[in-house]
Amino acid sequence: MNDYVPGAVPVSQARPHAGRRAALACMATLAVALGVGRFAFTPLLPLMLHGGALDLRQGGWLASFNYAGYFVGAISCVALRFAPARIVRAGLAATILLTLAMGLTQQFWIWAAVRFVAGAVSAWTFVFASQWGLRRLAQLGANEWGGVIYTGPGFGIIATGLFVSVAGGLGARAGWIGFGLISAVLAVIVWPAFGEDMRAQAPRPGEPAKASVAHEDHPGRRADAFWLVLLYGVPGFGYIITATFLPVIARHALPGSAWPDLFWPMFGVALIVGALLAARLPLHWDNRLMLAGSYVLQAVGIALGIVWPNAAGFSFGSLLIGLPFTAITLFAMREARLLRGEHAAALMGYATAAYGIGQIAGPLVAAPLAASTGSFSPSLWLAAGVLVAGALGLVWRVREGRAG
Repeated sequence: MNDYVPGAVPVSQARPHAGRRAALACMATLAVALGVGRFAFTPLLPLMLHGGALDLRQGGWLASFNYAGYFVGAISCVALRFAPARIVRAGLAATILLTLAMGLTQQFWIWAAVRFVAGAVSAWTFVFASQWGLRRLAQLGANEWGGVIYTGPGFGIIATGLFVSVAGGLGARAGWIGFGLISAVLAVIVWPAFGEDMRAQAPRPGEPAKASVAHEDHPGRRADAFWLVLLYGVPGFGYIITATFLPVIARHALPGSAWPDLFWPMFGVALIVGALLAARLPLHWDNRLMLAGSYVLQAVGIALGIVWPNAAGFSFGSLLIGLPFTAITLFAMREARLLRGEHAAALMGYATAAYGIGQIAGPLVAAPLAASTGSFSPSLWLAAGVLVAGALGLVWRVREGRAG
């Protein structure tokens, strides 16, 4: 009997379409929550300094408030009991309002409060968009779209950097308001995607979503979860030192050059490429080994800027640091789902909190070290060394698991 219905979409086509739609919705969400909510501050800070709205010390405090908010938000994910899609929608709305607020006031302490809350909102949105998106892709058998989710921050970084380059003459206030309006448009576009009830869809046989929570009390899995959280904090420490001080180092090494303005967009482009390439790697490869390789790539990228302090060194360094930036996130979140299945949000939150601690600790360690030595090189070597140590720790965990 012929069951063909005119106009019907075959299941083989419907699943890839649904997977693509979910991945793109999460991508746009992370572009707003991280690319704008967190990272728009980087290209706008020089305009805020130039306009006299704050000084460099206050700018550093605003960055620290944002990192602290990100940490608090990540920790509090464990206590949130709302549906992931509902939290994602709330995060989008809050990011828009907080971004607009940065352009509608000139009071430092209001800015500080806004940046703190924006950091918390970024963490909530990131964790639950990851949980929602990876779960849905697993249910649809479309795991190959997972990397697309984590290109979102890269697109946000590129867009904010280029926007400020083109429209920077309008000032920081116009930049914040412009970013808020652009974020609102993106939120309207993706809003319907998070209204679909995925709980009614059963996981497909053999998909990673079948990772069972029945094993989560197994001592080996508890140990793996502990080390995942601990070692996921390593790239937070390693990258933030470079991200915080690279513009200063590059401008000092390349006075009068236009190259320093291009390193941030280069980082964003590499981030997108890395996320897409990471998603093409076989799913049966060990996430921890791929994390270890990513840490080593970032360590090499940092070292290039030290031993080769010119446009080529900083360019290749930015690319090598950016390539694994969100690939690291993809591998870690996959590992969390492997260990905790449908209850992975708590483990994702703890891991994100560890990453936040690394971000907070990095500048606090690097700045005094640079001041005492008169050079940023020891701080950057420290960052590279910590990344290599983290990679060795991950390899050790894999070997321990195989030996057991």
